[in-house]
Amino acid sequence: MTVPSEMTLVNLAKPGGPEMLALGRGPVPAPRTGEILIKVEAAGVNRPDVQQRKGLYPPPPDASPILGLEVAGTVAALGDGVEAWAIGDEVCGLANGGGYAEYCVIPALQCLPWPEGYDATRAAALPETYFTVWANAFGHGALASGETILIHGGTSGIGVTAIKLARAFGATVYATAGSDEKCEACKRLGAHEAINYRSQDFAAEIARLTGKRGVNVVLDMVGGDYTSRNVASLAFGGRLVVIGFMGGGKSDAIDLTRIATRRLVITGSTMRPRTAAEKGAIAAELREKVWPLLAKGECGPEIFETFPLGEAAAAHALMEESRHIGKIMLAVA
Repeated sequence: MTVPSEMTLVNLAKPGGPEMLALGRGPVPAPRTGEILIKVEAAGVNRPDVQQRKGLYPPPPDASPILGLEVAGTVAALGDGVEAWAIGDEVCGLANGGGYAEYCVIPALQCLPWPEGYDATRAAALPETYFTVWANAFGHGALASGETILIHGGTSGIGVTAIKLARAFGATVYATAGSDEKCEACKRLGAHEAINYRSQDFAAEIARLTGKRGVNVVLDMVGGDYTSRNVASLAFGGRLVVIGFMGGGKSDAIDLTRIATRRLVITGSTMRPRTAAEKGAIAAELREKVWPLLAKGECGPEIFETFPLGEAAAAHALMEESRHIGKIMLAVA
């Protein structure tokens, strides 16, 4: 495969609104040791991209400044030491940056094959949310079959993935969403019950729905004033897993007595700072435990809308409107 010296990409002129995104040209990156170069066919749009665009989520020092954390396409070049992939393989991967472009470099360990029956768009919709949910709900949260989980933001990309995976692995799911329509969507996707957080107190509803027992796991991307209600919603030995801070990164009103007497765990993580080895371990677990389900047509992504690469600004505007149910994607090739 012949690799050109330049490519089309999405430039961020300066931190700001979606209008700061526009097509540009730049050099094709060269894969370093342990990396592969992917000729990108599709890329996912995620909340961290929006935060980076606003100047609130800077990339790691060694990562591409181009937005984009997940892609799918074909392997165009191999860095030294890469033996697991060959030129022309169809792969999807969790990028450290650089996804909004015709070519993207990703550590080989962070890549997976397209699930059987998937095209590039569906494959590109997998890495960011499936890595995140698997590492947090099933890793840090230790969600097990027969347990219960409360998932905030049930119609977001993360929320949809969490609902589907939790159900697939035998958990009972409760979700929150911002409208009755979105609550119905959560139930259609597999939630046992859904709570409209604009009109209902989710902690009171969880108490009612569980007979005051609470849930085993809360997966929270909101933070802020949700934290005390999350703690109140946990069953004995429950785990609160924090993965985002849309409502703020601090909370003062936590009942420490409840944490101690009910043996609760508060934990959480972000994905981007993890090492390639750590992300590779997650990829290996997904390939073993989740990819066979995807190949059977189970627990796959929901694609809400796909935009051409040149309309990345419109894709970001849609995400900020929060009208979507599932994933927003970019068609690159």
